[in-house]
Amino acid sequence: MKFLAEIDVMPKKEILDPQGKAVTGSMKNLGLAEILNVRIGKHITLEIEAENEAIASAKTEEACKNLLANLIMESYTFKVIPA
Repeated sequence: MKFLAEIDVMPKKEILDPQGKAVTGSMKNLGLAEILNVRIGKHITLEIEAENEAIASAKTEEACKNLLANLIMESYTFKVIPA
């Protein structure tokens, strides 16, 4: 079976996000001063061939921990759905 994993990788809350800080500052220039504390991360999609959803989730977890996220500075969440 094929599955689709949707992964969000974000900087940890205690880590400074300079890109997010710059966008937050630009919001005021656009007349959007109500938008505060922008955080910018990555959205990743994977197509996975696996026997079942549990195996697809385990493979996604392994990919996140070993390659897609820097666990010192980033956290991640994901969901796996049939493709």
